[in-house]
Amino acid sequence: MAKAANGVGPEHPQVVVLFGATGDLAKRKLIPGLFHLSSSSFIPDCRIIGTSLTELNAEEFQNLCLEALTEFSSREVDPEAWELFKSRLDYVSGSAGASGLQKAVKRAQKEIEGESRLLHYLSVPPNAALSVIELLGEAKLIDDAKVIMEKPFGVDLQSAIKLNAEVHKVFKEEQVFRIDHFLGKEPAQNILAFRFANGLFEPIWNRNFIEHIQIDVPETLGLDNRAGFYENTGAFRDMVVTHLFQILAFVAMEPPVALEPNSISEEKNKVFRSMMPIQPHHAVRGQFTGYRDLEGVDPESDTETFIALKCSIDNWRWAGVPFYLRTGKRLGEGQRIISIAFHEPPKSMFPKDSGVGLQGPDHLTFDLSDSSRTSLSFYGKRPGPGMKLDKHSLQFAMDETKHIGEVLEAYERLILDAMSGDHTLFTTSKGIERLWEVSAPLIDSPPPVSRYAQESWGPNSIHQLIAPRAWRLPFERSWRA
Repeated sequence: MAKAANGVGPEHPQVVVLFGATGDLAKRKLIPGLFHLSSSSFIPDCRIIGTSLTELNAEEFQNLCLEALTEFSSREVDPEAWELFKSRLDYVSGSAGASGLQKAVKRAQKEIEGESRLLHYLSVPPNAALSVIELLGEAKLIDDAKVIMEKPFGVDLQSAIKLNAEVHKVFKEEQVFRIDHFLGKEPAQNILAFRFANGLFEPIWNRNFIEHIQIDVPETLGLDNRAGFYENTGAFRDMVVTHLFQILAFVAMEPPVALEPNSISEEKNKVFRSMMPIQPHHAVRGQFTGYRDLEGVDPESDTETFIALKCSIDNWRWAGVPFYLRTGKRLGEGQRIISIAFHEPPKSMFPKDSGVGLQGPDHLTFDLSDSSRTSLSFYGKRPGPGMKLDKHSLQFAMDETKHIGEVLEAYERLILDAMSGDHTLFTTSKGIERLWEVSAPLIDSPPPVSRYAQESWGPNSIHQLIAPRAWRLPFERSWRA
């Protein structure tokens, strides 16, 4: 059977079992994403079986999907495409058990002409993941199947090892896809192209030219109805282990021998193996004022809603180059950037009042938001008499290309990759266990949380963490429109 549109996508039709089908993630991202992949012919054919603890029939689930598309889809919903998609939707309530789920899958497989493959998406809380895995084993829905698991994958090294062991009792490692939606974003993948396709930048991507690196993901969002979940997780487990460390690996990895999943995963894992354990004195934990008043939060909670830390990679390329990571809730601005700071010239010939060095070192900045921009800043002469220097920048935005309409949203790209068996943008069991291992000193002896005002940039002690350097956010110069 031929591949789907443009040679991209799985070879075989797919039967997707969506656990947690009535949840927030399913409504906002997964159902709209599956609709786009299906209606755009990225998948040769598909059937989608929703399942959750909510008692619904197939028609009620179809109505829920239409409401989700109407409210959350970023693209216009074509009525004809919807009618076709609707015919592919089925629902099984959790009370039907393994036999009910098995019958629904067999029914869907019979509707598809020819050979198909199974994809299970576990859009469920972490404490429910193992029970779903066990259910799939009981229902014998394992052969030729793939399973996508949501973060966080464990809460420490011991729990991650135990979870991996339990999952491997049912699924082989090559069947498991631990999802990180950050890596599904077009700008995150563009880091690989930028690093390894350009003779201008590839030779300088090391300690000889790069002074430090920042990965900064502040959020203006609060917690809404997630406070109860967040209370047992915190910013470090929720964002750093599962997202920021993965981005760090893309920035720091060695060139893979080929642009294929095993080679890239191995280079990412080499970065994780080279990471030094994170010491408590290299971290700042914060909690926004008002967090303890939220429903489901301990009035004396020590959970961090903000984390900033310094990481080190003990290998030849990055020895002595600090990596600074920061993320948190209810901060002054929502951004997702990687900022590469280059060494300044060893000696300046310019007059003291020229302005050289006043605006910091040259920076290469990646904006990981959906706008996907890249900027290279440098000093140049100010027009006019004398020698006055200003910071200039070269900027590129993804929407300047004629291919902007071809961009897949993060979850769409990752679902498509999982269907195709491509592990490039997913985390391995060895990788996630190593990240919990290097995180152990911080988890075992966390520094106390400091309070910070909402809409600020976190506790004041973050400036001591990065001194004598400075955080790139907030920007002194805004992106050009």
